[in-house]
Amino acid sequence: MWLFRFLLLACLACSVQAQEWPTKVVKFVSPYPPGGSVDPLARILAAKLTDSLKQQFIVENRTGASGVIGTDYVAKSAPDGYTFVFIFDTHAVHQALNPNLPFDPVKDFAPVMIVGDAPMAITTATTKPYKNFADVLAAAKAKPDTVTMGNVGNGSLAHLATILLNQAAGVKFVPVPYKGGGPLSTDAMGGQVELAMASTAAQAQHVRNGKLRALVLTGDKRSHTMPEVPILKESGIDLVANAWWGILAPAKTPRPIIDKFHAELVKAINLPDVTKTLTETLGMDVRVLSPEATEKWIVDNVARWGKVVRENNIRAE
Repeated sequence: MWLFRFLLLACLACSVQAQEWPTKVVKFVSPYPPGGSVDPLARILAAKLTDSLKQQFIVENRTGASGVIGTDYVAKSAPDGYTFVFIFDTHAVHQALNPNLPFDPVKDFAPVMIVGDAPMAITTATTKPYKNFADVLAAAKAKPDTVTMGNVGNGSLAHLATILLNQAAGVKFVPVPYKGGGPLSTDAMGGQVELAMASTAAQAQHVRNGKLRALVLTGDKRSHTMPEVPILKESGIDLVANAWWGILAPAKTPRPIIDKFHAELVKAINLPDVTKTLTETLGMDVRVLSPEATEKWIVDNVARWGKVVRENNIRAE
């Protein structure tokens, strides 16, 4: 009887805590540098939740080690609903890349939401000679190991997709890791790297302003952001690799708080201006998955991309 009373009181306490949440500043940790796609997503949602919940939501950049430093910080934070991490697809490969990873990408977090996903684009500076992906393949076949393809970090989804692309197309693009979408885009626009592979979210604005030329996409269908750009399958290459964005809390964060936060996120994302920004500016297909579906999404991606890491003996830098 005493155990039942204890559990009942604990449940009531969590429910009251969730109803009152948030009562102080909520921190959104962006583990990647500004200039990519994670930081603006976090800032858009922080601004909307600050307005709707009448409590300040702030974004803190804790960058380094391809997202590991900021993500580890959240894994070790108090599970009280006041610290969340905005993750990118690289979250799924951390463990395979680094056997000494200081956190478990699934067990040490409470899933909140997969916000959306998007194909990656292979782009080049408009000053480069490549007019389409056939030109790129021809150059890579003519001079193996000379055509460089930048990505947002060693072991990132774009890096792994480049390896799979080499295998599928019978070419040898040279992966070049950067410390985020911002530095990668800068060098791609300046021509310091021949090609860039990154999400449409990170590159769409540069394509629109004429600094980059999009050659091909990695999705299973053409993107509403770049409808004129073909997908790899149209070149006879059977490869699909989508970038994605999610939100996690420290493990053991009370479920009532997770549910309230999720509901508020759904409201914010459904606002017309936010939907427009996510779909048109960041190029996402909005998903707003439930916590349960988010966990399955992450587990499935850890399995898929971890296999690529292990089979190709890739290690963190």
